[in-house]
Amino acid sequence: MTNPAERLVDLLDLEQIEVNIFRGRSPQESLQRVFGGQVAGQALVAAGRTTDSDRPVHSLHAYLLRPGRPGVPIVYQVERVRDGRSFTTRRVTAVQQGRTIFNLTASFHKPEEGPFEHQLPPARKVPDPESLPTVMQEVREHLGALPEQLERMARRQPFDIRYVDRLRWTAEEVKEAEPRSAVWMRAVGPLGDAPLVHTCALTYASDMTLLDAVRLPIEPLWGPRSFDMASLDHAMWFHRPFRADEWFLYDQESPIATGGRGLARGRIYDVEGRLLVSVVQEGLFRAL
Repeated sequence: MTNPAERLVDLLDLEQIEVNIFRGRSPQESLQRVFGGQVAGQALVAAGRTTDSDRPVHSLHAYLLRPGRPGVPIVYQVERVRDGRSFTTRRVTAVQQGRTIFNLTASFHKPEEGPFEHQLPPARKVPDPESLPTVMQEVREHLGALPEQLERMARRQPFDIRYVDRLRWTAEEVKEAEPRSAVWMRAVGPLGDAPLVHTCALTYASDMTLLDAVRLPIEPLWGPRSFDMASLDHAMWFHRPFRADEWFLYDQESPIATGGRGLARGRIYDVEGRLLVSVVQEGLFRAL
């Protein structure tokens, strides 16, 4: 299987080993820890597999408790907290080698018509995604050629990512930069028609660039880092149906960074400017 989008779908296809217990693969990567978006996406799959398919997820709240080890399977244990007339609640614990590494609570809501509807418009107008270079095109343009490690990462990347503002490469370029970032994203190939797969794929993607907004005033996004960072918690609210293999705009900002922690929040829109998902995350930052 060579298509990164197909690999993502396969990664999210958990093995059921008991009624409320699932096992997910954790690919052997060169990273120090398992990608948090992967664990969140797989945990949401486990929760969704224990609910009625007519109730899409409307929110999730997660805590990343310990770094997971790449290459080691992760077991997801689902607690059926509530099955109401309109809402269903599930709590998921992710365990790796006998230790809890992640907790997630997800709520599912049977679709219904509301008495009113409103939405703030996107904060700014941005170029169309097709007019922007991919991340790897920008990196190649700057470096001339991709280092072998980045080349391997590019081949495995399940999402096409295009930054609305060109990447900054020097300390001078980030000087006085605002803690804001925006990217267009979509899966690099079709993800099928199962709504839960698209929701879990977007959950995976939501952790890829959100902390960029915290880093932007400090150092360039690409190149050597002066500090380590890790996601602490992650929350999402799903407002409208969507497809993760169609373009969506991820508008991100960081209202505060202090005490070694940075808060980031994001709004995900479709190409028509409709708000699809709201995201909030806190990350830990420590000097290397």
